[in-house]
Amino acid sequence: QVQLQESGPGLVKPSQTLSLTCTVSGGSITTGDYYWSWVRRPPGKGLEWMGAIAYSGSIYYGPSLKSRTVISRDTSKNQFTLHLSSVTPEDTAVYYCARGSAAVVSGTFEEYDYWGQGTQVTVSS
Repeated sequence: QVQLQESGPGLVKPSQTLSLTCTVSGGSITTGDYYWSWVRRPPGKGLEWMGAIAYSGSIYYGPSLKSRTVISRDTSKNQFTLHLSSVTPEDTAVYYCARGSAAVVSGTFEEYDYWGQGTQVTVSS
């Protein structure tokens, strides 16, 4: 059973960088042709795909946040991370990490088989 767990600060000040880590257990992030994504849901809005890192290490970003997003991984810890810079209150959301197929880089949410529970991040001074 694969499990994903998000961790990071719940409160970030405007203009700072939001950093979250997803720790994966029950499976390796470097095998199995899987793509490991970051997805968020702002209050009252739908899911937004932020980007993904593939089993191979290739990285893909969603178009709307590409200029502010960096995704990386630490294979020794079986973790992948999200950094979102220059945050504003509009970046307040529940942030999820998830595992899916290669199709996720198109933005579809129908190709995920495992999700983290999500972590609330609020941007406020």
